[in-house]
Amino acid sequence: MRNFTGQVLFLDRNDINTDEIIPAKYLTENTKDALKSHILEDLHLGGFDAGKDIAGKKIIVTKSNFGCGSSREHAVWVFEVNDINVVIAESFARIFRQNMFNCGMLAIELPREDIDAIFSLGQDTVVSVDLGKNLITAENKQGSSLSLTFSLNEFDRELVLAGGWLAYADKKY
Repeated sequence: MRNFTGQVLFLDRNDINTDEIIPAKYLTENTKDALKSHILEDLHLGGFDAGKDIAGKKIIVTKSNFGCGSSREHAVWVFEVNDINVVIAESFARIFRQNMFNCGMLAIELPREDIDAIFSLGQDTVVSVDLGKNLITAENKQGSSLSLTFSLNEFDRELVLAGGWLAYADKKY
């Protein structure tokens, strides 16, 4: 199972689309690894610098409708090869969300108040997700912390625990 603990990359905007996650000009790459350095390079967000801000981050916390746009799997793969295995948002585009689970990664939806509470902890926040307890723990360097619960349907949980759709199918069929 993947690691679901790490420093947060805050993306404070609604409607971040798949073209901003991985630009279409890289969709012809032959390996997932070739996508790695192009993560979020076309994201325009005040004060955000993909080259500096992503390093060391393992979890994304963002706003609503994350992953909208075209249905490319590359948008999830670029997170996978950068060891970002959790995205927490108010809502996701349906296909992006399912692609996350199909790759054994977590797409967690929380109400706006909970997203705002995580944002309020600030840039040095570390989040840990306990999949067994449906619990998110967030803590900043100043010692402020919060615990939040989330829900996940059993099939999506099984996909994550198996390591994704292919591993799940190998075990079940």
